Amino acid sequence: MKKLLVLCSLLFSSVVQADELGDILSDNKELLFDYQFQSNDLESDMLSKSWINPVRLQYNKRYSTQFSDRTSITGSYSIIIDQPIFRSGGIYYAIKYSQALRDANEADLRLQKRQMIGDAVSILFNLKKNRLEQQKMKYLIKNDTIDIHQKRDSYDAGLLDSSFLDQAILKKSQDEATLLELELNLLELKQRFSLLSDKKPDGLRLPVLKLMSKSNYSEQNLELKKDRLRAEQSAYNANVTTAKYLPTVSLQGQYIDGDLNPLYARPGIEEKYYNYGFTVSMPLDINSLTDIEASKVEKLRAAVQVLDRKDQVTEEYEWIHNSLNILDKKIVLAKKDEKVYQSLFRLTKNLAQAGEKTSLDADIMQNSLQIRKLDQKIYKIDKQVQLLKLYIRVENVL
Repeated sequence: MKKLLVLCSLLFSSVVQADELGDILSDNKELLFDYQFQSNDLESDMLSKSWINPVRLQYNKRYSTQFSDRTSITGSYSIIIDQPIFRSGGIYYAIKYSQALRDANEADLRLQKRQMIGDAVSILFNLKKNRLEQQKMKYLIKNDTIDIHQKRDSYDAGLLDSSFLDQAILKKSQDEATLLELELNLLELKQRFSLLSDKKPDGLRLPVLKLMSKSNYSEQNLELKKDRLRAEQSAYNANVTTAKYLPTVSLQGQYIDGDLNPLYARPGIEEKYYNYGFTVSMPLDINSLTDIEASKVEKLRAAVQVLDRKDQVTEEYEWIHNSLNILDKKIVLAKKDEKVYQSLFRLTKNLAQAGEKTSLDADIMQNSLQIRKLDQKIYKIDKQVQLLKLYIRVENVL
């Protein structure tokens, strides 16, 4: 169930095999992210307590030859506390700053992990697309071979110029080279996938992604969430910076248990005693105003970054939405062509049986029909790749 929730929050709809894709990253990659999350939590916890000064334990031993007849030996231990309890709001804002920093870093880490998972899933889509494109190229090469055969017959009969035969031969050579490039690209995709995952790509089912609403994309966008947290972090930091130059109240306390110096030994002097008090202080720094102004400028910059990110998120969604519309139009065109080639194939096949066309003419129509069917599948994968660009940036889409 945990893996299912992680998967839903990261990328995919419930139709996917969650236990396979939820942990698609290799064990080492998962461990690296786990350690980063742990480090972020621990560092943030330390930062939230950084205003608490350590209690200092001290022990000393002294030897003195001040007395001519003997060497005096004295020893003592002490517990010393010097703790600020009021920094003009600086303690409160320092704690809030550490929380905002932790949340912003966590959002950044989640985005990095999501993008890495997205890279792995994108490779899976491209592996499937590559195989479809290889099938398409094989049908094209079959048509090229038939075209060369037909043009060679026409050329031998003196009905066709040699340039047409040359173009047909060149076309077949180019398509064969493209097929080899696809085979090379397939090997590269498998190698890239192996760097991200320990799983076998052929054994994984691909997700079926659907377009989320613009409001969901904006509300769940991790980049926007991270920038908002960075702006919050900068706001708290500006308050911390201001408080740094305002009055601070600190309590001091010291417990001492030590031997009395023989020189000062007299009734009424205790070996065990306390020192305590308080201090009110305020630094007068020539750079204080500049430091405060710089922190305010950073606060404003972070706030503007949030506004800019909102515009970017809107543009990203619109761009993906428009690209999906274009791909849908390509699919519609491919379906129309499929119907045309289906009709032409039946007609050509009947003419071939009647002796008016050759079986090669029917084969060309059949191959073209299969090509347009493959094009539809390729365009659908292109749509999934586009949708994946949205899914890897959101926190929760269900």
